[in-house]
Amino acid sequence: MAVSGESAGVERAIDEADDSRRKFLLMASAGTAAVGAVLAATPFVSSWTPSERARALGAPVDFDVSKLEPGAMAIATWRKQPIYIVRRTPAMLASLGEHDSRLKDPRSAASEQPPYAANGTRSRVPEYLVLIGTCTHLGCLPKARFAPANPELGADWPGGFACPCHGSRFDLAGRVFDGSPASVNLRVPPYSFADARKLVIGVDEHRGAA
Repeated sequence: MAVSGESAGVERAIDEADDSRRKFLLMASAGTAAVGAVLAATPFVSSWTPSERARALGAPVDFDVSKLEPGAMAIATWRKQPIYIVRRTPAMLASLGEHDSRLKDPRSAASEQPPYAANGTRSRVPEYLVLIGTCTHLGCLPKARFAPANPELGADWPGGFACPCHGSRFDLAGRVFDGSPASVNLRVPPYSFADARKLVIGVDEHRGAA
């Protein structure tokens, strides 16, 4: 059937209107998606940014010690420093009193730790050792060498930490052995336990947030 000029004009107008409408809907959908993406991202950015800023300023760091197996070590980060967290076994604790004569500072008199860690285990709770994991010689990261009589360290090795850079050695309380380049024990950061599971690094009841 022939289409009159007037009818053809109407159809063209309808097609153009449909085309314009489709373009509008596409643009509107794209704009809505972009706005939605921004809105969705905003809570994430808002929650992430203060955390990073606070961490850079030295905000306390939480660690769930219940996930740490006896005899194992985990590493957390506080003030851009590695924090060694060791869950010591009864055998590891028993070894601490057997080599005081071989240590530079067995009572930690010249070393850095909070008052509650100035004891034989250098800890608030004997089971858990918390140390700043940088060697007190030149700042390398000591390696965990917990097994006694390690072939690399000798038959009299009781277990502890060995610095790979210059050979400083520390026991399972972070106390430095004679003959090590390091002159003082590994440092203990301020920390506390919020409950039986939650270790809080960087805050204690004596000084608050460090």
